[in-house]
Amino acid sequence: MSSLGENRVEKIFLDMQFSDREVLKAIALKKIDIERVAESKLDQLSERGLHQGIVASVLDFRYYSLEEVIAAAASKKYPLLIVLDGIEDPHNFGAILRTCDAFGVDGVIIKKNRQVPLNATVAKVSTGAIDFVKVAEVTNLSVAIASLKERGYWIVASDGEATLSYRDVDCERPIALVLGSEGRGVSRLVIERSDYKVKIPMFGHVNSLNVSVAAGILIANIVKDR
Repeated sequence: MSSLGENRVEKIFLDMQFSDREVLKAIALKKIDIERVAESKLDQLSERGLHQGIVASVLDFRYYSLEEVIAAAASKKYPLLIVLDGIEDPHNFGAILRTCDAFGVDGVIIKKNRQVPLNATVAKVSTGAIDFVKVAEVTNLSVAIASLKERGYWIVASDGEATLSYRDVDCERPIALVLGSEGRGVSRLVIERSDYKVKIPMFGHVNSLNVSVAAGILIANIVKDR
C-alpha cells in the first residue's frame, strides 16, 4: 500500500474472508474506508490481476507545473532539476525517482509524449519516492529548457558521444541534468540547446549503462561536488 502512496488511497476493497490482522491494523491506523466485496468484484477491479483478496482505489498521480517546480527550488543556492527526454521504461523512471528522492533533487521534468507517465508501476519501483519528488509534465521540452536557461540554469546533457567527462563540470551552479531515452538518447534539439554535453568514461567491454544507473552516477557526482 505504501508503494502506491498512502495519501492517495481513497478506499480499500477486501474479500469477504480477508483476515490479515496486520494489514487490517495498518488500514485502520490510516483511517481508510473499507468495503467488503465478493471475490468476483475484486477480479473485476484488478482486471483479473493477482489481488490476494485486497484492492486499493487511489487518486491519480499529481503533476506539478514547470513554474511550481522552479519556484519550489528557488530557495536553494544551487538547485538541481532532472530533465527526462523520452524515458519509456517505467522501471527506469521509478528507479530514477528513487535516486532523486535519496539525493534531494528539487524536481523532475518530463515531456507529455513518448514518455512513460506516472503510474502504478513507476510508483512501485520508486518505493514511495513518487510522493515526494515533484514531477512536471511539459508539452515541449525545448521550450521548457529555454525557460530554465532564462532562470539561470545550466543545461547538462548526458551524451555517450561527448568528449567532456561528467567530472569536469563545475557543479556549483543551478543545474538541469538531461537524461535521454533508453534507445535514442537525448534528442538532437535538446543536445543543441545544452550548455554542456558530458559522458561517463567507461573502461570495460560494454560501452553503455542503463539510464537509471547513469542517473545515479551523475546525480551523486553533482551532490558530492557541492
